[in-house]
Amino acid sequence: MKRAFKTEKGHYIALDGVDLTVRAGEFVSVVGPSGCGKSTLLGLISGLARPQSGKVEIFGRRVAGVRKDVGFIFQKDALLPWRTALQNVMLPLRFRRVPAREAEERGRAWLGRVGLAKFASYYPHQLSGGMRKRVSIAATLVYEPDVLLLDEPFSALDVQTRALMENDLLDLWSLNRPTVLFITHDLEEAVGLSDRVVVMSAGPGRMIGEHEIPLARPRDLLEVRFDPAFTELHHQIWEQLRDEVGRAQNPSMLTQPIS
Repeated sequence: MKRAFKTEKGHYIALDGVDLTVRAGEFVSVVGPSGCGKSTLLGLISGLARPQSGKVEIFGRRVAGVRKDVGFIFQKDALLPWRTALQNVMLPLRFRRVPAREAEERGRAWLGRVGLAKFASYYPHQLSGGMRKRVSIAATLVYEPDVLLLDEPFSALDVQTRALMENDLLDLWSLNRPTVLFITHDLEEAVGLSDRVVVMSAGPGRMIGEHEIPLARPRDLLEVRFDPAFTELHHQIWEQLRDEVGRAQNPSMLTQPIS
């Protein structure tokens, strides 16, 4: 699969030769240096963009546009500031023509699952960053997508809140086990959350490595980091990623845009 963009200097190749299969119910993290096309990959899978060559399939069906069975959690929360937490969680259900009473019941249930039952009437500006992220997650999981795409969802949070949110995400994922593709720059986060970690090269991005994560589930991410197996897996992935990070920081080593 290939994806390129037009620039003032010609076409820039963001992804080239990408080949990735994610099994149903699998939690896969993608790591790579900045600018390697990780977010572009999610855009193609979600149907928000199309490749110049190759194809994207979800459960055997080609992606030709935005699908209702795919959830997307962005780096920044996409909450509507004039709607309460409950109204934001209900919104995807209302778009799907779920009756108002049922949408409210499901919305309140999911706010409870993310620990915000008492904050249903609060507006986004009245919530902390971690609480807004919980609302965003609830608003995505409330319609039970079969595929969940996450683009560095916890990168803006402080360390303590981030660790708690990672554990919460695993707990929520275990309820229905959607297929997850998780983008992150944090190797600890990738190893701690995932069944498998995929490494991408510096741009143009391609898959250069896959690492199975045989750590037992359920996992407590506050504790698993002290497991020697975790440390070894982190080291193995970093050994592969380190050279690509160096290439990304040295533009002369990268493939140049083509006209």
